[in-house]
Amino acid sequence: MNLSTFDLAPAVEEAFGRIRSAVVSTPLSPVDSLSRETGARVFVKWENRQTTGSFKFRGALAKVRGLIPAEREGGLISASTGNHGLGLAEASRLEGLDLLLCLPRTASVEKVSRLRKAGAEIRFYGTSCEWAEAGARRDGGRLGRTYISPYNDLGVIAGQGTVGLEIFAALPEVEDVLVPVGGGGLIAGVAGFLKTKVSGVRVFGVEPAASAFMKASLRAGRLVAVREGKTLADAVAGGIEPRSVTFDLCRRFVDGMLTVGERALRLAVKRMFEEHGEVVEGAGALPWAAVLKYAPLFRGRTAVLVASGGNIAPALLERIVGV
Repeated sequence: MNLSTFDLAPAVEEAFGRIRSAVVSTPLSPVDSLSRETGARVFVKWENRQTTGSFKFRGALAKVRGLIPAEREGGLISASTGNHGLGLAEASRLEGLDLLLCLPRTASVEKVSRLRKAGAEIRFYGTSCEWAEAGARRDGGRLGRTYISPYNDLGVIAGQGTVGLEIFAALPEVEDVLVPVGGGGLIAGVAGFLKTKVSGVRVFGVEPAASAFMKASLRAGRLVAVREGKTLADAVAGGIEPRSVTFDLCRRFVDGMLTVGERALRLAVKRMFEEHGEVVEGAGALPWAAVLKYAPLFRGRTAVLVASGGNIAPALLERIVGV
């Protein structure tokens, strides 16, 4: 498939038709405090209120509901310690399919317990997400299970793009959208849809400075490795799969990559909770931190921040917020 000419908008609209009965049409609300501070007209898309607490449910369900009978027959397999695993577990439950998740042995007890409670069978591979993913791909072929990637799949990307479809429906005059970036599935879908609907719209990706893989790769024109540090935005940390379709889509559609530091990220999580009562994980707070850091980019414009998820450990939120 030639990704340089692939039209994502029809795929996103088709995906929305498959999932609209099960997903939450999450709120898009103005944020007066940020509007005053930045000189922009700022809104937040509260995707932390999505089923399973993350946008990932959209892509997982869109992919699963698009499978042909032969692909459903043997069950599903994937690798995820977090939001993708939770979203895929719920999608599998709704569709009556068996799910096997491969996790690294380093996955936290809390995350493993939550995934098991969601209905997934768990298998452990190695000590990294890369090893777990390799094990899942290998076992998928051996066991006759269909492998579902967290982001490197056009069906998943189309499902994630329904976030952009809802933004356009609620705010057709949108001029800028800020999106957290890990593997790039969410921003590829959102940007690919909006670029066909809104003339002149700009879509910016936001990464933690401690794990800015996409920014470095887009600058180099190829996927590169970067030295990675610890980040509160753990849901977007880590590298990008070789030959990922998201990289070419991001090169085509994304207007720029922004980075923010850990202090600003923690403050964003705190403010979202204190000012709006919203529980948002580190990755979901990236756009809030970025619109403040890069305020001159957005002054006088209508900007939407995508709060991608809310699955933050209660003890960690308590430490950040101080309650």
